[in-house]
Amino acid sequence: MSGAVPSGFLALPRVDAALAREVEDNLEKVENLLRESVASSDPLLTEAASHLLAAGGKRFRATLVLLAAHFGDPTVPDLIPAAAVVELTHVATLYHDDVMDEADLRRGEPSANQRWGNSIAILTGDYVFARASEMLADLGTEAVRLQAVTFARLVQGQILETSGPPEGADPLDHYLRVISDKTASLIASSAEFGGMFGKVDPETVGTVTRACDALGMAFQLADDILDVASESTDSGKTPGTDLREGVLTLPMFYALRSRDEADARLKSLLGRPLDDDEAEEALALLRVHPAMAEAEATLRGWADKARAELATLPEVPAREAFESLCDYVVERSG
Repeated sequence: MSGAVPSGFLALPRVDAALAREVEDNLEKVENLLRESVASSDPLLTEAASHLLAAGGKRFRATLVLLAAHFGDPTVPDLIPAAAVVELTHVATLYHDDVMDEADLRRGEPSANQRWGNSIAILTGDYVFARASEMLADLGTEAVRLQAVTFARLVQGQILETSGPPEGADPLDHYLRVISDKTASLIASSAEFGGMFGKVDPETVGTVTRACDALGMAFQLADDILDVASESTDSGKTPGTDLREGVLTLPMFYALRSRDEADARLKSLLGRPLDDDEAEEALALLRVHPAMAEAEATLRGWADKARAELATLPEVPAREAFESLCDYVVERSG
């Protein structure tokens, strides 16, 4: 958004200046509430629970809550805690994800599990989610129900990812289902929260929610492509992390489908843990492989699906902002 925003907030071009200022002002309020919400009488818990919030983040999900409300009444006071709830829910899952992934870094900083150990990281994630639930209790039963359904999908996505595809299942379909549950569900619910509390008409809420579900798919696919394409650690993640860990993502699935004999070496490196030399070799081979262009086309397809939903909405600044988000998600993969 145009204008000055606090460090780490999502910045989008081509957005109405008045809308940008209003969202930025409300993001400041959300940020203050996030900091207040994780404070505890125990210094260690406060430090651990503040760790990922202090590390930054784009507040992407909070932004969606605030933008969706602009199809209705964006002045409703409950929008600020609603935006904080989705961010706290997201952050809580990151503590748990990093334990399961044995991650060393998160947002360019040592992960909580690396700094304090797995037990503290897991309990901190539980605490952050508890604070989100406490805030949610004041927002009404419909909000609680939406949060419960969404959190169930987040957990389901993590279990599906951990267990892997069942025998006979298409691994690519399984991968996309994991993304739908683990990433897209909360991004879609963020828009639904904004519509719910912004008193937006149900049909528009449904449209924006569907658009953000597709946007959420594109968001994660962009991350997975960036893990291969990026040559820097600007994202807070070492390029090639998925390759090193033997995790298959969209470009790798497409590369594995190749019948070109010249790809035999690359295919032998995919889907298993790699040492540093093997990872660098795999990265070099995958970056120039046609699978990258195929993955980027799939990413654009999800972004186009989101745009098609948005195209049915009135031409107001909020719609333009959502369309700009589609551009942002596609562009970040490159």
